[in-house]
Amino acid sequence: MQFDNDAFTPVVRSGQAETTLRPGSTWSQDAWRRLQQNKPAMIALYTIAIIITVAIIGPWISNLSYSAQDLSQTNQPPSAAHWFGTDSLGRDLFIRVLYGARISLSIGVVASLINLTIGVIYGGLAGFLGGRVDRIMMNIVDILYGIPLLLYVILLMVVLKPGLTNIFIALGIAYWLGMARIVRGQILSLKHQEYVLAARTLGAGTWRILFRHLLPNSLGPIIITMTLAIPEAIFTEAFLSFIGLGVSAPMASWGVLASEGVTSLRSYPFQLFFPAIAISVTMLAFNFLGDGLRDALDPRVRR
Repeated sequence: MQFDNDAFTPVVRSGQAETTLRPGSTWSQDAWRRLQQNKPAMIALYTIAIIITVAIIGPWISNLSYSAQDLSQTNQPPSAAHWFGTDSLGRDLFIRVLYGARISLSIGVVASLINLTIGVIYGGLAGFLGGRVDRIMMNIVDILYGIPLLLYVILLMVVLKPGLTNIFIALGIAYWLGMARIVRGQILSLKHQEYVLAARTLGAGTWRILFRHLLPNSLGPIIITMTLAIPEAIFTEAFLSFIGLGVSAPMASWGVLASEGVTSLRSYPFQLFFPAIAISVTMLAFNFLGDGLRDALDPRVRR
């Protein structure tokens, strides 16, 4: 068959056709750009950074100890010498609030990490394996989920006795249920995608598919759930300390300080005001940051 060369027009490529109109960005860069556009989330992020920094370096640069007693300075109001005043034993409340930030934040972070480890693995396996294994594993979660979470933690603390280590254990045992459900739902929606089938065809095993393909694509909901779990753990620890099931003396968390401040609320309200403000600001900051991360990591709002 003969072709007429005049019927074909050669394509002439110009340099402008290959010009990149917009620089490429990775998933993390795109999420960070959207997060920066959310002013409440950025204010919350800076607030959390300030709280963490002050909690770490604040007690080191002070010449006062959180447990040092001075009975000649009991129940002093806020002043230049004692910014937040003193308690009934003459201890500086400002330093005790800073030390309380260390304990409360560490409880929130450790509970969140335990939540990440147990919840992600448990929910990921349940969603990926499916079938009878999924039903059995999620029935266990449903049974545990039927017990009110706070009651569950209180019962554990009564059995384990009050203490910082036991709070870590109690929160770690109880706080992974929500993460497991979220991860399972994400895995169920992703495990039938083409790239999973391609990985199976190439001989990838269960753990490789789960950790190299499925969980990285579920990273957004996991990060958001971790962020929102921190203020929940801080509030739970504060409540446990408030009712006497938290950390033991001489350690002082925000819940312990609030519990001590309630006893003298009418006479010295500042002893309750400052720990309550610290708890409230921290919880609001983490919640605003979690909402901002949810919007930033959602691919449906990508522009």
